[in-house]
Amino acid sequence: MVFSTVLKTKTDKHVGMGQIALGCGPTHLTAVLGSCVAVALHGAKQEIGVLGHVILAHSSGRNSPPGKFADTAIPEMLRMMDNANVPRGEIVARLAGGANIFGRSGPLQIGDANIEAVTQLLKDVGIPVKAQDVGGSKGRRVSLDCQTGSLTIEMAGNPARVL
Repeated sequence: MVFSTVLKTKTDKHVGMGQIALGCGPTHLTAVLGSCVAVALHGAKQEIGVLGHVILAHSSGRNSPPGKFADTAIPEMLRMMDNANVPRGEIVARLAGGANIFGRSGPLQIGDANIEAVTQLLKDVGIPVKAQDVGGSKGRRVSLDCQTGSLTIEMAGNPARVL
């Protein structure tokens, strides 16, 4: 992606399951999550944000869009930030989602696995997680403000929370 093609006008862009989007300035990137994890990367000086809507923890060699799995999404998101000239040392992450919508016991703890994978991968590449709202049993709607880096979390029955 060529950085100059990113609009600097107020824009809301929905990021669907398995997708990754980059925005700058007053752009808001949004996603609706259950067991998926939203990974928001931000470069404050450049006012650039990338939001990944990660569905599953590990690709296990499967050929899929890079945003689908944590182990392919994180490298792709970092590549996008590199292409937008955001120095690696200036990137911070915020995480949301990873609900265990199938209950807290049993084999389908997809949310927990997603949180663990994303957290470990970010640690491995030296990207600090500035804030997170993860786990639980309820889905979330998130909105990344690419200008400020704030991540607004909305959950049914709870007031909105800003990370």
